[in-house]
Amino acid sequence: MKNLLFGGLILLLLNACNRPISTSTTETIMNSNSKTFGIFENQINIGNPINKGTVAYNIDKQEYTITGSGINMWGENDQFQYLYKSIQGDFILRAHVKFIGKGVDPHRKIGWIVRNNLSGNSPHVNACIHGDGLTSLQFRRTDSAITEQIESNDKTPDVVQLERRGNTYFMSTATFGKPFTTVKIDSLNLRNEVFVGLYVCSHNPDVIEKAVFSNVRIIKPAAADFAPYQDYLGSNMEIMNVKTGSRKTLFYSAHSLQAPNWVNNDKELVYNSNGYLYSYNFETEEVTQINTGFAINNNNDHVFSFDESILGISHHNQEDKGTSSIYIMDPKGDSIPKKITKDGIGASFLHGISPDNKTLIYTADRNGQYDIYGIDVETRNEFQLTNTKTLDDGSEYSPDGKYIYFNSNRTGNMQLWRMKANGSEQEQLTFDTNYKDWFPHISPDGKWIVFISFPPDIEFGSHPFYKHCTLRLMPVSGGTPKIIAYIYGGQGTINVPSWSKDSKRIAFVTNSN
Repeated sequence: MKNLLFGGLILLLLNACNRPISTSTTETIMNSNSKTFGIFENQINIGNPINKGTVAYNIDKQEYTITGSGINMWGENDQFQYLYKSIQGDFILRAHVKFIGKGVDPHRKIGWIVRNNLSGNSPHVNACIHGDGLTSLQFRRTDSAITEQIESNDKTPDVVQLERRGNTYFMSTATFGKPFTTVKIDSLNLRNEVFVGLYVCSHNPDVIEKAVFSNVRIIKPAAADFAPYQDYLGSNMEIMNVKTGSRKTLFYSAHSLQAPNWVNNDKELVYNSNGYLYSYNFETEEVTQINTGFAINNNNDHVFSFDESILGISHHNQEDKGTSSIYIMDPKGDSIPKKITKDGIGASFLHGISPDNKTLIYTADRNGQYDIYGIDVETRNEFQLTNTKTLDDGSEYSPDGKYIYFNSNRTGNMQLWRMKANGSEQEQLTFDTNYKDWFPHISPDGKWIVFISFPPDIEFGSHPFYKHCTLRLMPVSGGTPKIIAYIYGGQGTINVPSWSKDSKRIAFVTNSN
């Protein structure tokens, strides 16, 4: 049920595109000689249009502003402005897109495009958003062939995703906050090595159009035959403004990073990797390993108390046959972890600490089932809070200590629940059939719940790695959840309390090879 990552020290690879190139400006107009295109390699005006487009990359916002002209992207030949990267194999391309201005031609186009080469007549597939709202998956099968298209029922979306799985291409689009609408084309035989990128076409050779692309991600997914808990992808550490949906990648690591939470007045993030805990400093961008003493087989269930005076960890205790046991320690690493749960009673996975620091709550394997338990820190007396034959998990206190939020599949699908701190008055909060909801996290101001929603086809009681998931938001008082992020991740993305102290941002992990 929980992930344990064994092994050595973390190798941290900072993504160069996230570092400012100048203290005097954060936006640079790029040309063919520039080497700073964010996550892309270069730009070109495909088809040699009369009016040349430009690319501007805002490093602070990790946002691209692209202008482009061109007669059209249709028929046997294309003209457009292209910001691209070379790539091999399967991939997922995703971005938030927006035209700037009313525009001239209703058939102006923006989106993602995948091409065999950089000529105007190249075979391609592109996820196309027109100025009049028409949304279509367009493609050219061979050099100089006539362009074909599959229209989507979605109109005027502002989130666009294009995914390749072998010779099948999926275009998924949405108005931000809504579920994706997907269309696909099978048996499109582009090269394994292709160019992928963002584009703008004005559909008028005398006009230059402008568009902004944000939350841009190029993802290399797990192979179809990857072995869970043996084969791992790399990780992006991300933060997001919950109100606007604007995301920023802080750094990338080739290691599997998991479960970030904010500490030290929002100056640092603490996360898990390979059984160790690490701290990332926002100001210096430095990573340091937290001294957890003998506890070096920690899973992704570390929790800080509300006042940050206690760090709770779930360490796989080799003296107890590798069973996950719960310990508390000084968050600065100046003390030896103190074991709270007892030996020989079954696995325990920490999820919450009460606001008064007197009680820990956790998921525990007792009597052949996983339920939520609490334990008195001083007396080490354990008590049961839920009792179901299925799975109760992800327990977390509200900031006032009156409620415990958790997820349970007792009604046939994993949903969010709430109960009073003594386990009474257990009530269901979400009722979705298209999602499986996990890990409710309550904002410090007590107003919001953020949680991860898995696709409906995962196994009963599972929260696996490397899936198309969403992060969703709902009021504590109830209501319809809203999507705030479309992600590729899952296990370890947001297992622990992940809000900033001002209740404006969250931290989470996404994955890419």
